[in-house]
Amino acid sequence: MSAEAASPGVPVRKRSRPRIDLRRLGRVALLGPVSRGRLPDAIGHVAEAHRAHHPDADLSVLSRAYALAESSHRGQMRKSGEPYITHPLAVTLILAELGAETTTLTASLLHDTVEDTEVTLDQVREEFGEEVSYLVDGVTKLEKVDYGDAAEPETFRKMLVATGDDVRVMSIKLADRLHNMRTLGVMRPEKQARIAKVTRDVLIPLAERLGVQALKTELEDLVFAILHPEEHAHTQTLIAESESGENPLATIAQNVRNTLREAGIAAEVLIRPRHFVSVHRVRTKRGELRGTDFGRLLVLVGEDADCYAVLGELHTCFTPVISEFKDFVAAPKFNLYQSLHTAVVGPGGAVAEVLIRTHRMHKVAEAGVVALGNPYAPDAPALAGEEPADGERADPTRPGWLSRLLDWQESAPDPDTFWSTLRADLAEDREITVFRTDGRTLVLPAGASCVDAAYAQYGEGAHRCIGARVNGRLATLATALGDGDTVQLLLARDTASGPSREWLDHARTPAARIAIAGWFDAHPEDAASQDAEDARYAPYTDGAHAEGPSTGGPRTGGPRTGGPAGAEQGGGDTGGLDWPPAHPPEAPAAQGAGDGAPACLVTLVAESFGRPRLLADLTEAIATADAAIVSATVEPPSEQRVRHTYTLQLTDADGLPALVRAMRDVAGVYDVSRA
Repeated sequence: MSAEAASPGVPVRKRSRPRIDLRRLGRVALLGPVSRGRLPDAIGHVAEAHRAHHPDADLSVLSRAYALAESSHRGQMRKSGEPYITHPLAVTLILAELGAETTTLTASLLHDTVEDTEVTLDQVREEFGEEVSYLVDGVTKLEKVDYGDAAEPETFRKMLVATGDDVRVMSIKLADRLHNMRTLGVMRPEKQARIAKVTRDVLIPLAERLGVQALKTELEDLVFAILHPEEHAHTQTLIAESESGENPLATIAQNVRNTLREAGIAAEVLIRPRHFVSVHRVRTKRGELRGTDFGRLLVLVGEDADCYAVLGELHTCFTPVISEFKDFVAAPKFNLYQSLHTAVVGPGGAVAEVLIRTHRMHKVAEAGVVALGNPYAPDAPALAGEEPADGERADPTRPGWLSRLLDWQESAPDPDTFWSTLRADLAEDREITVFRTDGRTLVLPAGASCVDAAYAQYGEGAHRCIGARVNGRLATLATALGDGDTVQLLLARDTASGPSREWLDHARTPAARIAIAGWFDAHPEDAASQDAEDARYAPYTDGAHAEGPSTGGPRTGGPRTGGPAGAEQGGGDTGGLDWPPAHPPEAPAAQGAGDGAPACLVTLVAESFGRPRLLADLTEAIATADAAIVSATVEPPSEQRVRHTYTLQLTDADGLPALVRAMRDVAGVYDVSRA
């Protein structure tokens, strides 16, 4: 497939900087005659793009890397009929135009040598150093003859682990996939579709998370053309028709320029065309496209403060669409993206979306982590808000999503599990930050529950979690967390506790799901016992005796061996939280007062998390405290909490405190009070 199959909006830069245009690359010339002291002609355009971002770069290492790559790949041809050396050159040019530093470009030129030629990793290390060798090894595929069907998922696992130590590995892989997608048209349709689906499910989400929008948008369009050719053709027609008519954005752009000029704000105002997939999404959302839907206005300024000055002028001189305003300058996205988003109403009621950012923000928005240069250099500039911890350099390229991915992949040895879980994890395109009670934070995917927070904070120690407080209020483990919530997790003291199967229904993170499934695999007898218990107490889930679904109170690995166990959490004690007994007794019938003893009636309300066997344990506790049940009601569960109301007869009013303590000691009960 040619580069013309997609038409992402061409990013803009100051005139002194090269334009990031990823579609102009054609066939690259082979190694030609070179005069002494000059770079080979075939790599000259790479050197030009590199020097535009790094004027003082040492180009001699690129010359040596190209010479080794060309001689190693000589005689090899691509399926398109081009000499193979055109591929590493094209990949390197993509990265050079994004602003990658010299080490990344060197590794990019050599990225296929170890995989496809006689060059060894030791040779690369000896001639170009450890960093280049690590990057080349990180993108080298595993042999299918050694791994069979697991070769592809295990290659991605290896690549992701390498990315955890050096994010430049994934930068090279993304550029490699982009050039392969550009030239995919020479392959069979079924192979095109298979590669496009992997690109859609894995590579595009990774490009989004690393903030490399210039690569992501073109990959999206290329995948769109292969997997949805009819929709792509229709979108292409709509874009062509819009370009043939008058562009309403041009009028609004000129009005914005005039407004900012009168306000004394130096700014570039440009029209940024939407790429194919973006236009398709807008059409799907709105049904009918407006003339201003084919692009957005981009306002580039010098300083952060200028962004807000522009915003103020626009909202003063134009009618703003307040619902469209987003501030990603004060609160950057997890992929480093910063920009102000708004929309204003122009002449005739035309609505134009506007992006406001500095030139540096624009560079980062296009190139993401590639724009950081070498983030591992001692003098690498730190991002705003990144402070070194414990004397160590803060690593802006190791965001929360990557750390979580690297953690859970260690617990997924099976390639199929890893592959399916990776795709599911990358499908989550938004993150939230929740606060622990010690002031530290947990970064989780949107929609994550307290179950996910527990495993993110405690790992396998979360097996004994029995509840949580969210923003100071008791909550079940099924509770979905929101951005900015404070979560305090409650743990049972009994280390033999295990999770509930229902936790799998509430877990969104792979780490939590893999840990829970792993516990059941390691405890088959407990798992079978739990299934039997759930079936035995199923009648308690209906009508007046409803106990509510299990909220994630942990299951113990064995019978109760004494009094109720305590619980531990971030600050405080929740009482007895060890459950269930190995052989729960049947609920006792109502009893009368002891012979000759003065009777005392009291009504108590027990608030609890719902779980199987809760009613049996409560009635056992009441009987143990020498109280008789006169009447009892159990309200239907609400948000997995259950409210029990008991009218009880005691032989002596002095026994009330002991009765309340006994009921509070029942696992899952968090409050008992007089009605």
